[in-house]
Amino acid sequence: MVADLPLPATPSRPIQRTTFPVNSHTTALITPAELTARSTGDTAPIVIDVRTPAEYEAAHIPGSVNVPLPLVTEHATQLAAELDGPVVLVCQAGTRARTAHTSLAAAGADQLSVLDGGVTAHTATGADVRRGRARWALERQVRLVAGGLVATSIMASLRFPRARFLAGGIGAGLATAAVTDTCAMGSALSRLPYNRGGRAVTLRDAVQALRTARGTAA
Repeated sequence: MVADLPLPATPSRPIQRTTFPVNSHTTALITPAELTARSTGDTAPIVIDVRTPAEYEAAHIPGSVNVPLPLVTEHATQLAAELDGPVVLVCQAGTRARTAHTSLAAAGADQLSVLDGGVTAHTATGADVRRGRARWALERQVRLVAGGLVATSIMASLRFPRARFLAGGIGAGLATAAVTDTCAMGSALSRLPYNRGGRAVTLRDAVQALRTARGTAA
């Protein structure tokens, strides 16, 4: 009979935890309900509305600061330097806010989040919205212009066959906008007088408004 031999002791190994790097360019989303709850807390975020001044005048979240998207993309570095706390970026549905998030994050801003569904979702929850003169949202203007150009080109192609290529170009542009999550037509329309509201927002205006909002949030 062979005696059982003791097994060699296995040295204990500390448990290793795998950590994953955080992508600073990942867009964090916040729901309208979460925004409402945080707005009354000690760490209330600054809400930046990146829509056009006209859209902002028509309806906006009380206390939000209007910094139109073209201003954000052109002066991201200066604006990012003014953001040292939690910030929620807002637009009509979320697309422009995500673009602003990308620009500001690349410029060094952190603690950024985007309101999921934008002002449309915020309004649908019954949350407080300050209203003014009614205007068409930029996304609605894009649908009108794009649809009008496609319909016109198809009708014109009955007499001028090459006009159908305009419809193809519009379709390609919309597909590109979906893939890249940007909209060149919307950017162009935002610069029209109709979308400027009573007064265009300058970089100086935006910086001053952000400093005021920062003092209020503190």
